[in-house]
Amino acid sequence: MILLSLRRRLQAGRLIAVCLCCLAATNFCSAENDRPNILLILTDDQSCSSLSCYGGTLVSTPAIDRLATEGVRLTSAYVTPQCTPTRAALLTGQSPPRNGMWHVIGWYGTPFAPVIEPLYRESLDPQSCHMPHWLRNAGYRTGMAGKWHLTNNEHGHYTFLKAGSADQFGFDFVAPPGPGSQNEGDKWVDHLTDETIRFIDDSGDGPWFFYLSHHTLHGKVSAPPALVEKYVNAGHPAEGMNNATYLAAIEHLDRSIGRILDHLHTSGEEDNTLIVFLSDNGGVDTQLALPQWNDQPLDGSQPMLVHKEEFDSDPLRAGKGSVYEGGIRVPCLVRWPGSIPAGKTIDAPVQVTDWLTTFIAAADVDRSQVGTDAGVTLDGRNVIPVLQGDVAPTRDLCWYMPLYDLRWGATPAAIIRRGRWKLIEFFGDHVDPRGQYRIGQRTELYDLEADLAETHDLAAERPKLTDDLRRRLFDWIRSTGAPIPTQNPHADPKRWLWETREKPHWISESDWPRAPGLP
Repeated sequence: MILLSLRRRLQAGRLIAVCLCCLAATNFCSAENDRPNILLILTDDQSCSSLSCYGGTLVSTPAIDRLATEGVRLTSAYVTPQCTPTRAALLTGQSPPRNGMWHVIGWYGTPFAPVIEPLYRESLDPQSCHMPHWLRNAGYRTGMAGKWHLTNNEHGHYTFLKAGSADQFGFDFVAPPGPGSQNEGDKWVDHLTDETIRFIDDSGDGPWFFYLSHHTLHGKVSAPPALVEKYVNAGHPAEGMNNATYLAAIEHLDRSIGRILDHLHTSGEEDNTLIVFLSDNGGVDTQLALPQWNDQPLDGSQPMLVHKEEFDSDPLRAGKGSVYEGGIRVPCLVRWPGSIPAGKTIDAPVQVTDWLTTFIAAADVDRSQVGTDAGVTLDGRNVIPVLQGDVAPTRDLCWYMPLYDLRWGATPAAIIRRGRWKLIEFFGDHVDPRGQYRIGQRTELYDLEADLAETHDLAAERPKLTDDLRRRLFDWIRSTGAPIPTQNPHADPKRWLWETREKPHWISESDWPRAPGLP
């Protein structure tokens, strides 16, 4: 009797243990299912004015507009002015002076210009690709499709990350390249959309993260011929500003986003998917011609000529590559049903480095529990409270762009925005609105609330504010460990504006200013 009683107790104990395990597993699965899927859609060279929900009138974008009506529309969403720096900041959660990738890769430069451009990183370290690594370590299935532009080596180049390197950068899946060239046809828009949908379908019940990185609207702009013909027949020019191919590419992109949204709905994943849509920089408004392209003097004595016009960034000033709002302020839409309100417009400034911090908060990622480096410094904030309607505290948003890229009128500069005020510091030269090259340090100050188009420089009228913002900006640069550009000892007035892809030997020397951590 005693033995039988003992056996019954043991059996009962096992039953209770099994039940507790099942309950724990059920709770774990519930927690997994409660965590949102995350879809990050990054377009290339797209201005706010290209979308109906931002006031664009040339193309109807009903699918992308759905993200605005069913989520929030950000009117002060910031990135860097060019491709590589934005992509590096997005995936590392670190600003360009901290991650060292402030210039488009592979290397090109203007080595005889008056100001030193410090040596920058030419490939992203796989371990610093924090976004997919940390989400995967937290139980997410991770994937990407499309433009990479973060390595210039065996891992991949401009067009795509190689599948064999996916794991090293934190991805479980990387889509193959599309058919032919990404500069032809529809620039792989349909292919990348198909791969995104396939990833969603293959991800099962667990949470997933997918980075959809479109090549469009980057030049060479291309679109399906039937859509191009539609806009030609409507009276739009074949080339130049607001041309038919550009407008057709916007419509084709919108249709592709609609396919993904419809699939999330029919698959039942719509309500538990956080979607962020943004561009890597502003659209190509006006591109200048390098003097060497037209046999102009390299000393800057003649104004630079216009090489290409594509899409008007109005009401913002300038476009891609520029320190002005048309270069750095981009469309950004966020939809997360049940967690953020629908149909809300948010004016609070949000920067590109905020998205990593926001995603790990949404995914309830404890950095200490997923094998991350607790010592990694992130430059962004979790903006979920702001998306939910909380008042955003005032903070300094800063940009470090110590580079020459004269096709966009870019010379070594830095920016700080604090509240309504924006200060631009040109370290030793600049290109004026007429394309004329000018020598000398210059500081500009704008009131973005009163003068969004940045037409009235207030630096001389507000000297105290200008000095305070300059001090804050320089303190921030120093805090990242990055060098402040100085006079170039190799400057040659006869070749100030000459661009080359051949790196002079002195740029690699140990005493040349360089990104933090570079050997």
